[in-house]
Amino acid sequence: MATLTTKMPIATGATFSAASLQFLNQLAQNNSRDWFKAHQAEYEETVRAPALQFIEQMQPSILALSPRLTAVPKKVGGSLMRPQRDSRFSKDKTPYKTNVGIQFRHFQGKDVHAPGLYLHIAEDGCFIAAGIWHPESKALNAIRTCIDENPNGYKKALQTLQSHGFNMDGDSLTRPPKGFDKNHPMLAELKRKDFIAIKNIAFEELCRPDTTNFCAEQFAHCSQLMAYLCFALDLDF
Repeated sequence: MATLTTKMPIATGATFSAASLQFLNQLAQNNSRDWFKAHQAEYEETVRAPALQFIEQMQPSILALSPRLTAVPKKVGGSLMRPQRDSRFSKDKTPYKTNVGIQFRHFQGKDVHAPGLYLHIAEDGCFIAAGIWHPESKALNAIRTCIDENPNGYKKALQTLQSHGFNMDGDSLTRPPKGFDKNHPMLAELKRKDFIAIKNIAFEELCRPDTTNFCAEQFAHCSQLMAYLCFALDLDF
């Protein structure tokens, strides 16, 4: 599996500000299409423009971690997730997300279910994450099989993550997955439906001049997990 050997590029310049979080807070209190349309310019200035600037500044660091990861500063179809919610299957019919989501995903993935790095910004908390969220059944089984057959690499990745303040999170099965013994020593990991490492961060970290260096350093701590998941899914890293 790949290991991180490239020195992280130096990037500077604050992107987000208190105004970014203030807009998200106001949106949470006025989550309607009419309000958003009336405040579109404010959204562009305080949220979307800083997010796109952040993505652009992160490009060298993301590519240094792996040339297979993407950092695309586009309004639509890039690393910045769209503000509109998909409420078709949800009881919550509010039209807009009250957070900023940025994903640097593997180029062979087509959507949010691909292995990737993630930054989440919201009024109720911010975090950095890495891994794969809700993989489809074939990919999920491949990861479980890899953990069963190659546990040491996964254990080392977990140790590195935990030593830098990350914790595995996401949904898990209540019962052992089909085909795995209920007494398996890695059962807790095999029961996962998401393989996501998360570290909570203060929003103030994203407003500092060296925020891209800070985020690049945090993402680098996740490289072993990313490499392992790509190995399990037969993807280059």
